[in-house]
Amino acid sequence: MDMSEISRKIGTMILMGVPAIVGGGIVYYLFGSYTPVVVYEVLLGITALGFISR
Repeated sequence: MDMSEISRKIGTMILMGVPAIVGGGIVYYLFGSYTPVVVYEVLLGITALGFISR
């Protein structure tokens, strides 16, 4: 694994952090509960892992 590949994976993780924070707030505002937020975060994490594993 070369350095550019590691940098790309770290960048993808940081990029997925923005929707996690902003989207989590929006989901909480819409549903008023933390359960949908947890589901949203888990789905976002699975998506991030899919991008990183490529």
